[in-house]
Amino acid sequence: MKVAEENKLVDSLSASAKSLPESGIVEVMNYGRRREGAIALWAGEGDLPTPDFISEAAMRSLKNGETFYTWQRGIPELREHLALYHKRIYGVPVDPERYFVCGSGMQAIQIAFGMTLDAGCEVIIPSPTWPNAAAAAQVIGAKPVFVEMDFDERGFSLDIGKIERLINPRTRVIFLNTPSNPSGWVATVDDLKDVLALARKHGLWIVADEIYARFYWKSGDRAPSFRDVMDPEDRIVFVNTFSKNWAMTGWRIGWVEAHPSLGQVIENLIQYSTSGVAVFMQRAGIAALDKGEGFVRHMIERSRKGRELTVNVLGKSNRIRLAPPDGAFYAFFSVDGEKDSRALAMKLIDEAGVGLAPGTAFGPGAEPFLRLCFARSPESVEIVVNRIADWLKR
Repeated sequence: MKVAEENKLVDSLSASAKSLPESGIVEVMNYGRRREGAIALWAGEGDLPTPDFISEAAMRSLKNGETFYTWQRGIPELREHLALYHKRIYGVPVDPERYFVCGSGMQAIQIAFGMTLDAGCEVIIPSPTWPNAAAAAQVIGAKPVFVEMDFDERGFSLDIGKIERLINPRTRVIFLNTPSNPSGWVATVDDLKDVLALARKHGLWIVADEIYARFYWKSGDRAPSFRDVMDPEDRIVFVNTFSKNWAMTGWRIGWVEAHPSLGQVIENLIQYSTSGVAVFMQRAGIAALDKGEGFVRHMIERSRKGRELTVNVLGKSNRIRLAPPDGAFYAFFSVDGEKDSRALAMKLIDEAGVGLAPGTAFGPGAEPFLRLCFARSPESVEIVVNRIADWLKR
C-alpha cells in the first residue's frame, strides 16, 4: 500500500485515537533492547517472577475446568479476600460489595474515568505523572489538565491553590497517584484532606491511584490514604492492581473500589469491554491475598535496599539532583548540563549500558529528569548506579 493511501486510512480514524501520544518509555525500551549488555531499569516492575504458590493456584483452577464465563464483578471469594486484605492494611471493616475485579490497574483507571468523565470534560492531574492516566482520559474524548508540582531539594510538593485555580465548569475529576510514579512523592494526611475538601466544595470526583501504598519509606506499613480522611459517601473511586505487590505485572488483573451503589455501572463497563476476568487468574489473586504477605514484605525490603544504594551512590555526585523518594520504587533525578532527558536516556544506553525512562514521558515539570526503577536485585541496582556515576566522571 502506498504511503498516501496509508495516510488516508489514518486520517479517517477518530480524533481521540489519532491524538494519543507514543509512549516515551516504550520508545526507549525498544531502542535499548538492541544494546547487548545493557541493564534495564526503565520499566515499573521488579525482576522476580510470580511466586509458585500463586501460579499453582491458577494451574489448579485450569485443571479443574474453570474456563467458562464468570461473575462480571469478580468471583465472590476474591471480592471477600479483597475486603479482608483492606481491613488488615487499613484497620477498618470493608464491605466486599465495594470491590470489582478487572483486567489490570490500567483498565481500573479506564473504568473510573468511563463513569466520571464525558467527552469534553476535564480531569486535573498533578505532574510529573504516569502518562497512561492522561491517555485514558483522551481515549474517551476528555481533556487531561496538568498541574505542575513544585520541586526543591526536599523533593516534589503539591500546591492545592494551583489545583483550585484550574477548576472550571468542565472539570469533573481530580486524579491523584500517591505514592507517585515517577517522582516518589507521597501525599501527607493534610494534603489528602485539602484535596478532599476541594472536591467536596466543587462537587468533583477523586480517582485515587494508591497502587504503591505498601512501598512507603517513612514510618508505618503503608502510605497515608484517602481512607484515613473520607466519609463513606464521598465521591472517591480507588484503582489498584496485583502487579506490583505480588510480581504479577504480566497477569493483567486489578480492581476498582467504589461505593456499592455504583456497582451496576461498573459491572456494565466491565461487561462491555472484557466481559470479566478469567477465573483461573482470580484464583491466583486469592492466593496472592491469602498467602502472599511474606512475599510482599520481601519485595518491600528488596526495594528498600535498592533505594538506599541509589541514594547513597547517585546522591554523592555533584552533577545529580536527587531528592530521596518517600514512596514507590523509583528514583527520579536530573543531571546538570543535560536538559533533554530523552537524548540522555539514549546516550546512557549506548555509552553506559544503562536503561532508564526519560522524564519527557511523564508530563510537565518532568522534562529534565530520568526515572530509575530500584525494585530489582541489589546487585543489579548497584551495577547500574555505579555505571552512571562512572559515566558522569568521564
